Amino acid sequence: MNADMPVFRLQRGNSPLLVSIPHVGTHLPSWLLPRLTPAALSLRDTDWHLDQLYGFLSDLDVTVLMATHSRYVIDLNRPSDNVSLYPGQNTTGLCPLDNFDEQALYNPGEEPDSREIHDRVATYWQPYHAALASELSRLKAMHGRIILWDAHSIHSRVPRFFEGELPHLNLGTADQLSCDAALAERLLDIMQSKGNFTSVMNGRFKGGYITRHYGQPASGVHALQMEMAIRTYMAETDFPEFDAARAEPAQTLLRAMMAFLLQWCSENQHE
Repeated sequence: MNADMPVFRLQRGNSPLLVSIPHVGTHLPSWLLPRLTPAALSLRDTDWHLDQLYGFLSDLDVTVLMATHSRYVIDLNRPSDNVSLYPGQNTTGLCPLDNFDEQALYNPGEEPDSREIHDRVATYWQPYHAALASELSRLKAMHGRIILWDAHSIHSRVPRFFEGELPHLNLGTADQLSCDAALAERLLDIMQSKGNFTSVMNGRFKGGYITRHYGQPASGVHALQMEMAIRTYMAETDFPEFDAARAEPAQTLLRAMMAFLLQWCSENQHE
């Protein structure tokens, strides 16, 4: 199995902050298209336009790693052995068979077998994670203490995963295992200072594989996941368009949070 285009885009910076955006990709390989249902082709579960929402990061010299392929090809925020991150709860897998609305992604009999899943891991999953690990190592060598911010978005109402409406901002730190507890609390304070946004820490979303695996605060790598309700920055339609005016308050808040993270790292280098 060969990828028909690069599986990630890397914008390399030199500050102690790396932002990973593993679900922003929309590409579906040509070999897969005939096997997919209309529900899959709609790409409904994409983390829409986070590349534009976080477009200001280039001004801050931040490293940004973004997936190019849809999460329906492979979910980069799941472990490669497909062990559930939320045992006992309804979740989607490494190579999902249905979308968040529990609609089938494959035509009958066209689902990937174990061999194909293994090949997808090698072709799509491993290169992204190799790049992520390499960039974290580079930045840690430069700064000693660094931050990994894993950026996500989701529809405000997904009954499969949670009841009611999701808060605007959902910060995950694996129940304070993936980063410094005081750092996370300060970020929550910044989020809560904005009365127009609701926020929670370690609610329904505590952080996926990327946050849990790479977050090693004792070794100087502090990882956080931001799951943002799509309504925070644009309308929740089937094929949403980025709304710069609506996104501006969210971007202002994200800038403030990124500035705090960079300051925190600067004050705690090589501890």
